[in-house]
Amino acid sequence: QVQLVESGGGLVQAGGSLRLSCAASGTISRINAMGWYRQAPGKQRELVAGFRSSGSTNYADSVKGRFTISRDNAKNTVYLQMNSLKPEDTAVYYCNAEGRYYRANIPLDFDSWGQGTQVTVSS
Repeated sequence: QVQLVESGGGLVQAGGSLRLSCAASGTISRINAMGWYRQAPGKQRELVAGFRSSGSTNYADSVKGRFTISRDNAKNTVYLQMNSLKPEDTAVYYCNAEGRYYRANIPLDFDSWGQGTQVTVSS
């Protein structure tokens, strides 16, 4: 299977910055889409930012102008630079990727999630 490992979460004061990283590993053939979601207590998981299969990016309205998603295709890694953080950004952030991988030389589709990383923004 394809595993996603996230890092970079933590505690920061309002107005501060954090950078999240997510690295995909496994016998990956290609990654079609990759991005970040978040889930706050009592709320549904929502898309924060992501790369579509076309390569274009999309952002939640609440983070536009503050967050930037980037990627390193050679490393199968995606980053989320979060600036001007607000208390309402507090959540568990999850990485998601979908694409194709090989198992016993057979190409299969995957849709994987990371374990999540906590981001806490204090006021």
